[in-house]
Amino acid sequence: MGYTKIQLLARLKELHIDFATFEHPAVLTVEAQAKYVGHLGGGLSKNLLLKDKKHRYYMISALAGTNVDLKVLSQRLGLGKGGLRMAPEEALQEILQVPLGCVTPLALINESASAVSLLLDQAFKAQECCFFHPLSNDTTISLSATNLDMFLSSIGRNPSYVDLEAQTVVGKDNPPDLAAFVPVEVPQPPLQTISAAVTHVHEQKHAPLEKRLTNVQEADNLSKNSKKATEKPSRTSDVLAEATDVKKFIKELIEKTSLAVLSEISKDAKDDGREPLKSAVLDGVNKRIASDLENLAMILKNAAYTQGFQAGIQRGWPR
Repeated sequence: MGYTKIQLLARLKELHIDFATFEHPAVLTVEAQAKYVGHLGGGLSKNLLLKDKKHRYYMISALAGTNVDLKVLSQRLGLGKGGLRMAPEEALQEILQVPLGCVTPLALINESASAVSLLLDQAFKAQECCFFHPLSNDTTISLSATNLDMFLSSIGRNPSYVDLEAQTVVGKDNPPDLAAFVPVEVPQPPLQTISAAVTHVHEQKHAPLEKRLTNVQEADNLSKNSKKATEKPSRTSDVLAEATDVKKFIKELIEKTSLAVLSEISKDAKDDGREPLKSAVLDGVNKRIASDLENLAMILKNAAYTQGFQAGIQRGWPR
């Protein structure tokens, strides 16, 4: 389990880091946060967790007014124009161990985030103090860039500030200037997450097909009624993570389609002979179209993330 807000603030005090705390209603954007702390004169920060095609993660922490072009940043990292995209919400839970709206460089205190690369806006250094969420978006703390450096150094991080607005052109004679920030390893989810996933897969694998399909229908019903439910944020995140699992979605799609076909061609077949036929059809269909369907679903998923990101930029970055 990751650090809590109380534990983080206690850690800052142990390090003798000066900071001020401001409590307010939960906020999801920089604009909403500004209503409560914008008048205090510090620099508001916008923070985003990104990933590349090799599932390596990057945290961008910048002043709210800094213009960050992800295409240019991607090229400067040596990842090509489309190498960076928004990390899925489940990554916030598994890697940073914070909910949506709480991305902050302070979350790097969690061991699960050790492989996340951090790029800090050099404009922070010109601010008397900067504002960040301490793992919870119902609170804001202010601290100077020097004190932020002290915190990062305490967790084994070498604070690195870069010009995020630089329009550096990468080419044959001009190599990527931020290539050193590309992580050398892929973050691993916490052990409890892996254990839960293994248990779930085991149970699903040995459950009867009809039971699995019933579970799928129950999940569908839960998704349809989620807007009316009053569940805790952690449960909502779990449902969203499950709903965006492409491989699981494709598997269920193939099973439902195959059984629909079997129900038509096996109406006159005896019950004793239908199970082998089910297994053969499911295996055959899976081998033929699973990969293509996964690719199509992933394209749709990424397009949805991109649209969400663009909408976030227009309304104020999510943190």
